[in-house]
Parts: sequence; structure tokens; C-alpha cells
Amino acid sequence: MSHQSELIATDIDAYLRQHEEKELLRFITCGSVDDGKSTLIGRLLYDSKMIYEDQLSAIQKDSKIHGTTGGDFDPALLTDGLKAEREQGITIDVAYRYFSTAKRKFIIADTPGHEQYTRNMATGASTADLAIILVDARHGVQTQTRRHSFITSLLGIRHVVVAINKMDLVDFSEEVFDRIRDEYRDFAVRLNIPDLDFIPISALRGDNVVDQSASTPWYHGPTLMGFLESVYIGSDRNLEDFRFPVQLVNRPNLDFRGYCGTIASGIVRKGDEVVVFPSRRTTRVKQIVTYDGELEEAFAPQAVTLTLEDEVDISRGNVISRTGNVPRMNDRFDAMVVWMSEQAMVPGKVYHIKHATSLVTGSISTLRYAVDVNTLHRHEQPTLSLNEIGRCTIRLNEPVAFDDYRQNRLMGAFIIIDRLTNATVGAGMIQARSSNEARDHWDDEPVSESLHESFSQVSDAERAARFGQQPLTLLLTGLTGAGKSTIAYALERRLFEQGRACTVLDGENMRLGISKDLGFSAEDRSENLRRAVEVARLMNKAGLLCIASFVAPSEEVRQRAAAELGDGKLLVVHVDAPIELCRERDQRGHYAAADSGEIANFPGVSAPYEAPAAPDLVLDTAKTGVSGCVDALVELLERRGVV
Repeated sequence: MSHQSELIATDIDAYLRQHEEKELLRFITCGSVDDGKSTLIGRLLYDSKMIYEDQLSAIQKDSKIHGTTGGDFDPALLTDGLKAEREQGITIDVAYRYFSTAKRKFIIADTPGHEQYTRNMATGASTADLAIILVDARHGVQTQTRRHSFITSLLGIRHVVVAINKMDLVDFSEEVFDRIRDEYRDFAVRLNIPDLDFIPISALRGDNVVDQSASTPWYHGPTLMGFLESVYIGSDRNLEDFRFPVQLVNRPNLDFRGYCGTIASGIVRKGDEVVVFPSRRTTRVKQIVTYDGELEEAFAPQAVTLTLEDEVDISRGNVISRTGNVPRMNDRFDAMVVWMSEQAMVPGKVYHIKHATSLVTGSISTLRYAVDVNTLHRHEQPTLSLNEIGRCTIRLNEPVAFDDYRQNRLMGAFIIIDRLTNATVGAGMIQARSSNEARDHWDDEPVSESLHESFSQVSDAERAARFGQQPLTLLLTGLTGAGKSTIAYALERRLFEQGRACTVLDGENMRLGISKDLGFSAEDRSENLRRAVEVARLMNKAGLLCIASFVAPSEEVRQRAAAELGDGKLLVVHVDAPIELCRERDQRGHYAAADSGEIANFPGVSAPYEAPAAPDLVLDTAKTGVSGCVDALVELLERRGVV
């Protein structure tokens, strides 16, 4: 399993060529405190025979002094090298280790689990292809597990393996493994993790780490090492969009002018027509030069020098791309920012922005929202503190060429530097969807800054006095067949008879009109509710009570709706019913069509439905009839002083 080969003794040159041609996999270990990250890496190195004898002897000696295994060999000491780490038995800084097997070369980043070192974890994850998220089988999914999973997804790591560790302490229980796996999947469904796998292990004992364990006969998947050697990462590399940030202009003599840098993405060939940003001058590639000679073509992430057929003014920070496939060019963009400084972010303050090979000045003009990484809820706050994450609008003093981070990690990432201390205070991932992607309009701004809101000559107080009510929106959310629309229209009838001014905004009716262009994906459901919120806002401004009936399956989207309508302007009512009862009530065959695959993304069947975390009212329609539900809703409105 180790890198050892007979070629070392017989043909060292052949061995070095073989080693050089191996594919490199970068991965990180992360998770909560004491879940066994450092121990796992030590076990990987130990079992793959990648520890030198003198190093092993030193670790065995230190295990008796600093180890956490009662004097036995402690693999964690292989990566926890700082004195403070050994004394406390924790990881503080990112530790990198290198090893290889017959199939692959590996670079491991052992990242800390403590919340206060989240910035260190983000640093280690920024270049990783894969993440191993450890979970202690005794404790299950913890707060920091969720935090690291969110950051992993945010940083665009496509492959995640959840290693459920310390299985020996729960008697290798399959039931415990299944419970933790299901709990993690329920959380991860809201994250962008294309490839998710689960492996039961004992890092200290070595079960399912390198060798298959006899203690888990119910597990038929690969060992962790087997997974690392076989996971396919070839398609992760962007070879379509050629981007070449210029790092250095090389002019060794009068006859040579080359532009040096590392190809961020894509492929370039001699003779290709290219365009230079920001000047937008076009030319062709004359030569692709490397230390070993000229190449006919080069691809990411090779470091090369390009020469061009025409004399073009190019300097460090410029970007070369193919014509017809160009990056965006702007002095403003939105980004998810991880704040890494003890000093809170100051919106409007001028910072250095380091993007690819360019360094410009700019500011964070707006913090649109912060993200609670434990619940994934969004909330408004004035600034970001250490380790907090939020979506910001960045304004630069000059335009730069960039791509969406999910499309191109190098061209979509940047760091924020304090101009006085020269310390890195934040890291950002640009959010700039391409034109063929579904857009999220929740955070859109008007297309022109010259647009201004007009105000009515009738005040809110006058409308409230006329109608005898306080306008708000009542959102009835639940599975299809739970009874939302039936209850909504019955409530409208009751309130109308009481002299109230109200109306129903039904999700299906929206789709017959203003939302007829939308499908049923998660993005389209979000957009349907966003449009409904805009309509509800107009109704509320007219003094009306708006009763909205929507499936609205995402808690995050419901939170955004509440934020858009304003504090206290939205009451959320969960219309709850067992899915079996919803199926019985389904007279149009929606559930049957979802079961057969005819209808995709159907909440409760082929897509998740997230019950409201803190609803203002829960209506159990399996136990309460329509009249009783309406009574409860009227009582809620009276109790809140709405009517």
C-alpha cells in the first residue's frame, strides 16, 4: 500500500518518472473537536508505512508523555507538533503532510476543530479536492460538524466522505452508523455537495482505514484508503474556460517578451486567438515556453510562459482568455466572505483586494446578510466578526476580470488585506452566476440608481382605522394535500363576514399567471415565493390582510420572505398532516406521478420538505377540521392584535 517499490533499488530514474506521473489528490480532515482528525492522519501514515524509524521512535516516546491513549502509540502526535497542541491534545494550526501509494500522491491538511480556529480550517480547505469530515460515533453530528460542512460546500469541494469514527466505542453498531448517516444527510441536503459518502472507522485501531475491518461485516463499501485512491477527480478540473492571469512579464533580451503565469483553467494551443483584459486587445499565441522546452498545448494548472504575435501592452494582473469565452469585467460583484480578523469588518473602509495576480483597492459597500452556519438561516446584521460568514457587495476602484467561484476557483476567489497592518482579514468567493443558470433574485437591486419609491398620500394609520385591522401576511405552508388552500379560503370567508379586508394569494394561482414561466425546481419554488412576497407587500401597503397558501418547502426561503416583508409582517402557520393522509386526499394524482418519476422535485417524495423551525401556529389537519383550524387562525390574529 505504501510508496515502496522494487524500482527504488533497481532503477531509480524509472521510479522517479513513475512517481512524477501519479495523480495528486489534496484533501483535508475536519470536524468537531476530539473527533479524531489528527489520529486518523497518523493512522493513515503509519499503516501505509510512511513514517521513518527515527520519527516513529520519537512518537512512541512522546506518546508516554503527551499521548491521549494511556501511554500506547498515539498517531495524533504525528501532526500535532506544536507544544501547545500536545499539551492541550488539540489541533491549533493547519498541519500539512505528504505521502504516496502505488496509485496516487497525497497532500493532507489537518485542520483544527475549535470554533475560534475556523479561519485556519477555511485556509486549509481552499485548495482541497476532497474533505474527510469526521464524526464521533458517540456524539453524532455536532455544531462544528455543520460549520465545517457549510464551509466545505462554500469553498467548492465536490467530494466529501463522512468518516464516522470511534465505532469501537459503540460496539461497531450498524444502527448508530445508520442514525448518524441519516442525520447528516438531512442537514447536507441544503448544501452543494455533489459526491457524498459514509465510512465507519476506528482511527485509533485502524478499522476500515487502510485494511477492511472484521468488526463491520454489515459494511460493504471501500476502506478510507481505498476510497482516497479511487475517487475520480478528473472531471473537477475546468478545461473549458481558458484563463491565464499574468504574473510576470519576462524580458531577458531585446528579442524575447514572454508573459509568465499559471493557467487557472482551460487549455491553450499555439495559434489560438486570445483577448487581453482589461484592454480587450486581441492577438494570437505564438509560443508556449517552459523550462523543458516549447509545447504545442498547455492546460491547467501548468506554469508556462506565453509569447504573442503582436506587441500588446500587458502587465502583471492582466488576464488572457480565448475570444468568445471571456471572463466578466467589472468593478463590482457579490461574494460570500469569511471574516478572519479579530477586528470586525468595517463596511465602506478601504482595503486591499488581492484577486488572482492583481492587487487593487476597494471596499465592502454592503453586507447583504450573514449566515448562521449551524442552521443555514440568513439574518441581517451591521458587520461580520471573527469567523462569521456573510454575503457582501464588493466595490473596487478599478475593474478586474473574474468568474463565478463555482466555475473557476482561482478566478473566483480573493482575499481582503488591511492596508495598515498588511494582515489578511478576509477571504471571499465571488457569486456571479452565468447567464444560463437559474438566477436568485432575492438580492437583486434595481437596474438603475435613479429609480425612487413613490409614497401614497394615505397613511398606514388611516388605512388601519378605516379597515379596523393591522395589515400583514399569513403564510400557510405544508405538504400538498395538507389542506392549505381549503383553510385559506375558509379563513377569507370568515374574515370577510366580519367586515375585514382580506384576500388569498394561492401558489397554484400564481403559477397560472405571474409565475407561469416557472417550473418546480428548488430555485423556481424560491422565485415563486419571492414574487408572492412582492405581491403581498403591495397588498399590505393597501391595508389588506394577505393569506398566502404555498408549499414553500425551504426554511431558508421562508426566512428570506420574512426578512423581505419586515419585522412582524409575516406569520408562519404550519399546516401539518401525515403524508399518508395527504396521499389519500390527493385527487389529481400528484403523489402517484411523483412516485413514478413523472413529476420531479416533489416535496415529501423526491425533494425535502423542511417544517418551520418556529412557526407561529401549527394546525394538525388530521385531528382538526376546517372550521376548527379557522377558529385557531382567527384567535391567533386577535391575540397578535391584527384584528
